[in-house]
Amino acid sequence: MRRPLIFVAHFLIDLALRRARRLTLRKTDAGVNFYRQPFPSIIQAMGAKLTDSPRRAARFIEPMQCLSVAKLPSGPQWSWEIKLDGYRALAVKSGKNVTLYSRLQNSLNIKHPYIVEALAGLPNDTVVDGELVALDDDGRPNFNLMQKFREAASRIHYYVFDVLVVKGRDLTKLPLSERRRLLKSEISIRDERIRIVEFAEAGSEQISAAARKQNLEGIVGKRADSIYESGQRSGAWIKYRIASGQEFVIGGHTPGTHGVDAIIVGYYRGKDLIFVAKVRNGFVPETRRQVFTQLRPLVQGKCPFVNLPETKRGRWGQGLDAEAMKACVWVKPKLVAQIQFLEWTGADHLRHAKFAGMRDDKLARDVTRES
Repeated sequence: MRRPLIFVAHFLIDLALRRARRLTLRKTDAGVNFYRQPFPSIIQAMGAKLTDSPRRAARFIEPMQCLSVAKLPSGPQWSWEIKLDGYRALAVKSGKNVTLYSRLQNSLNIKHPYIVEALAGLPNDTVVDGELVALDDDGRPNFNLMQKFREAASRIHYYVFDVLVVKGRDLTKLPLSERRRLLKSEISIRDERIRIVEFAEAGSEQISAAARKQNLEGIVGKRADSIYESGQRSGAWIKYRIASGQEFVIGGHTPGTHGVDAIIVGYYRGKDLIFVAKVRNGFVPETRRQVFTQLRPLVQGKCPFVNLPETKRGRWGQGLDAEAMKACVWVKPKLVAQIQFLEWTGADHLRHAKFAGMRDDKLARDVTRES
């Protein structure tokens, strides 16, 4: 009998965390301090902390951002979560009304009514931060399924990793360690569509090895003493990718039978948009038409990439010279796509790039090279 999808996904994540714990226990006598349900004395202390916190209305709070790193730091101040391949979302319950927001403060209630329904179990006047994730047949996070939110509604779940306001009390100035304990003690939703993200206090090498073994997207590191810095990318939270892929800005396309044959993408370096790839793989006719519909109103005559034209197309054909550019349709760089790829080349291009989906939760100007 096939196990329920949500169980399989949670099993994979918990297995990675348990593996990190086993590896570390072999190396140290102290072992790993994994998160557990608080003891009654701790709960009482947290209750006092909660009532001492200032009052705050339950409204949208701009999410704290993760700084991309090429190497994981070490030290006892860091704890680790599995990086989930989905959409960032904040849930706000003001009184008895629930609104699910994207990171750009767009309401997601119409797209994800089942998640909103499940979040009715939040305490009144509460704000939580988390990730919307779609699970495939093997129970693994699958970003492509998030593009088909109507057909995949039963596969989409909400993973909560932080609480910012609870019962009208502001927690953003408390350290993450305290917020995590309050999240576990104050937020209790039995609906299987809602899950609290687990974390591990282990060596960075051990957690990285566990995530690689499970073929997960990456790792998020957070300092236990970090306050919630709304809208900031301070480095108190970091992300480390294991799978090669990131968001890129679409600056053009080449026409095809279904509107788009390939998209032309890049990233920002300061104010300059840098071309990195022409991406043709990963599309089906339906997604080609959808992307074309979004790009058509943005057409402009000028190429937005500062490093085009290139003098040659390169060994693997990733480049765009003046002749190849004649077939391109340029657009205002407003839209963001998720791109998977094998590796970066020495010429700052992507090798074997593949379209994974559109990112309507990201601002084009925030897209930089991550590794």
